[in-house]
Amino acid sequence: MRSKLLLGLLSLAACERVEPPVAPQHVDPLTSQSSSGRIAFVSNRDGNSEIYVMNVDGTGLTRLTNDPAVDDYPAWSPDGSRIAFTSTRDGHNNIYVMNADGTGVTQLTTSTRTFGSQAPAWCGTKIAYMSDDYIEAFPDIYVMNDDGTGQTRLTTDNAAFDEFPTWSPDCARIAYSIDPDGTAASISVMNADGTGVTGLVTGPGHNKHPAWSPDGTRIAFVSDRDDVGNSTEIYVTNADGTLPTRVTTNSAFHLYDFPAWSSDEAQLAFQASAVATPGIYVMNADGSGVTLFADSAANRPAWFGPGSSPPP
Repeated sequence: MRSKLLLGLLSLAACERVEPPVAPQHVDPLTSQSSSGRIAFVSNRDGNSEIYVMNVDGTGLTRLTNDPAVDDYPAWSPDGSRIAFTSTRDGHNNIYVMNADGTGVTQLTTSTRTFGSQAPAWCGTKIAYMSDDYIEAFPDIYVMNDDGTGQTRLTTDNAAFDEFPTWSPDCARIAYSIDPDGTAASISVMNADGTGVTGLVTGPGHNKHPAWSPDGTRIAFVSDRDDVGNSTEIYVTNADGTLPTRVTTNSAFHLYDFPAWSSDEAQLAFQASAVATPGIYVMNADGSGVTLFADSAANRPAWFGPGSSPPP
């Protein structure tokens, strides 16, 4: 919630100097290294925040949710048959799952807190998420079975924001953002049971919203480390936190966020705001070939594609 508010305030502050990441163009499968799979994303193009899915080549746009509540943060199941997401349809932020065609919506969490339960991440038969069920307004990382049972708090930073978990592909570790006081953020990693917490990405500014690559060797994340308090860029680091490399650039103020890997690690999708054409963009993993995937779209995209190997 706090991340969304900060993003919105920064976007308003930048309204006089926005530019697109590149000249907006729709994805052409002939110009990108990888063009297979489907991306789930959030858009208010029909007047409300709903979850959509579209093929990476720009075909097959389908609206999956149809509810007056806010639906966001989609996450694919390992086999692509279901999608977990956050919704306010019971009056609070909670985690739901549905079939990949939008049917069979089932509520998994029943939080009544201010922040609630949000941002699911699926691996094997487990779903990690963030929730303030323990201390209101201070989210921790939780994990549960994908039927909603076994909800377990993993982090114990009582006065910090532990947010946006991402799994290693073998489901053995979880990386997440930690923000102790609102002035800086870093990325930590822990074992799937919450033990062995280790700092992964630190440094100046806000380093947050990690996304583990499907082969387990790299983690993409967001940071303003090169100009603290200004634009946010997409970076990629080795899975042990070494060699963080900036892969996006733009001379104008902009906010890039929520990277998501293609199944072959050749591309990254991300959200772009405070630009002339806000939406979800796709680029090659080295930052080249940036193309507009979906305008009027925001929130964390989720990529599922052929070649994905469901963990045991």
